[in-house]
Amino acid sequence: MATKIRLQRGGRKGYAFYRIVIADARAPRDGKFTEKIGTYNPNTNPATVDLNFDRALYWVEVGAQPTDTVRNILSKEGVYLMKHLKGGVKKGAFDEATLQKKFDAWKADKQKGADAIREKEAKAKKDAVAKELDQEKKINEEIAKKVAEKKAAAAAAKAEAEAAAAAEATAEEAPAAEAAEVPAEA
Repeated sequence: MATKIRLQRGGRKGYAFYRIVIADARAPRDGKFTEKIGTYNPNTNPATVDLNFDRALYWVEVGAQPTDTVRNILSKEGVYLMKHLKGGVKKGAFDEATLQKKFDAWKADKQKGADAIREKEAKAKKDAVAKELDQEKKINEEIAKKVAEKKAAAAAAKAEAEAAAAAEATAEEAPAAEAAEVPAEA
């Protein structure tokens, strides 16, 4: 039986989520499988891979052929590097401790790169939120300025109306006062 390491699709429309499975080469994409060795979520940045490393290494070593996408995933997770390093141990090029040291160094470097991508994305989101907040503050300041101008104009119009009413009232009182004074003199 020819075995393949392939992706089995899941998730909803427009939001794919995959299981990494070991299946017979003749089985359909979403059909029967021998073993599930992990998951792959391409919707995150960077893509999220949850892999049973030991089982993936076992299947690669016994000759299961991965699809192109799965080969890239396994390579990025270090399965092929570990297979290569184990070949060096079998040939006597180095020992098991050196193998583990080399793999851990590679894994740490890989993790540092992924963390840098996550930090960059988080910073970009934070900057976008700050920029949006600044724009909103500017818009609110402009609105507040317009409201203040309208209130000042309304207050000035009210004061002007009161001044005109007061002037009218004093103008009416003055002739009345003169009229009241004139008969008193006569």
